[in-house]
Amino acid sequence: MEGNYAKENISTEQPPPRKETRVSRPHGYEERPRCVEAPPGEGTQTIDGSSLLSLGLPKEERLRKRSEFLKVYDKGRRIDGRYMTVFILPNGRPVHRLGVTATKKAVGKAHDRNRAKRLLREAFRLSKTELAAIGEKFDLVLNARREILAVKLAEPLAEFKKIANRLSEKG
Repeated sequence: MEGNYAKENISTEQPPPRKETRVSRPHGYEERPRCVEAPPGEGTQTIDGSSLLSLGLPKEERLRKRSEFLKVYDKGRRIDGRYMTVFILPNGRPVHRLGVTATKKAVGKAHDRNRAKRLLREAFRLSKTELAAIGEKFDLVLNARREILAVKLAEPLAEFKKIANRLSEKG
C-alpha cells in the first residue's frame, strides 16, 4: 500500500518549458557594481608574497624550545612593566632573540592571548633601532599582562622602547 502512495500522489511529468527566462538580458549581472575590482584605469595591484613574509620574525630571531624559555627564566634578569614582564639574558649570538608568552591565567581567552602576543611581537619588531643600539645581544621573553588588552599598540611599544633604552644605557 505504501508503494502505491508515491505513484498516486507524486507526478513524474516534467513541466512545460517557460517562454520567459528569469534574467531578461543575456548578461543580466553586468549592471551590478563590481566592488572587488580596481577602478578602471588604475589596474590591479600585484602583491609580492615575500614582502608579506618579511613582517614576521625569522627563525634565528625566535626562541622556539621550552628549554630556551626556561633558561631565560632561570638565569635571566626580570623587568616588570605595566603591559608586560620582560626576562632578559645575554645570548652571545649576532642577533636578539624573542620569545612571547600569554598565559590563560594572566590574559584569559584564546583570542585575547593571540592579540596580546601579536602586540608584543610587533613592539619588538618596531623597536629594532633601539635594540641595535645595545652592544650586547639578548634573549628576551615577553610575558603579556592583562592590561595590554585595553590599549592599542602605541603604549606597549613605548614601554618596550623604554626598557630597550635602559638596557643600552647599562650596556
